[in-house]
Amino acid sequence: MSVPRQPAAPRPMLWFARDLPNLCSLAGLLSAVLGVYFTIRGVYPAAMIALLWAVVLDWSDGRIARRMKGRTGDQRAFGGQLDSLIDLVSFSVAPALLLLSVGRFNPWFIPGAFVIVATGVIRLSYFNVFGLVDHATYRGLALDNNVIILALLFVFRDAVSASVFVIVLYVALMALAALNVASIRTPKLGGRWYYVLTLYALCLSAIYGWQLLSG
Repeated sequence: MSVPRQPAAPRPMLWFARDLPNLCSLAGLLSAVLGVYFTIRGVYPAAMIALLWAVVLDWSDGRIARRMKGRTGDQRAFGGQLDSLIDLVSFSVAPALLLLSVGRFNPWFIPGAFVIVATGVIRLSYFNVFGLVDHATYRGLALDNNVIILALLFVFRDAVSASVFVIVLYVALMALAALNVASIRTPKLGGRWYYVLTLYALCLSAIYGWQLLSG
């Protein structure tokens, strides 16, 4: 009688972390953590720079993964889960903390922060189960758009009073949260859009860098 074959033992956890696309994802997480740090400190130009590059690195890991040969199914599956969890930190938790920080952590902003994180969790859970509508179409607005739009919004923060800006920010974030879980179809941007995003991040980083130096 043959002995049943035992399943192979999984690789150690850190073995997956050294995979190049996953290292890129972790670099994006570091950028997001820096964004959270500067958000809590109230240094919003630095926070915007860090969160913008979290988006760029989020787009970069997929490009790297598609160009690499010989990655195992386990590496791809691990990378997908890692990317999803980092998206939650970068594009839901960080914007929620941004709202709380600009609102001086007033309790009235807690419901908004909850909505931002909750819709992010719902969206990512839905995507992990059902994926894209087709190869180039999302259902709902992808979470990284939240940071892309917020980074532009914060350029004009000093153009209005703090009381007006925080209301604008609250409304904008609630609108984005609604779009994140809406049934609308939005394009999955890639290709040349990656270079547009990188240029966008460079330009806004220069503006925010100038604000830091002049402030």
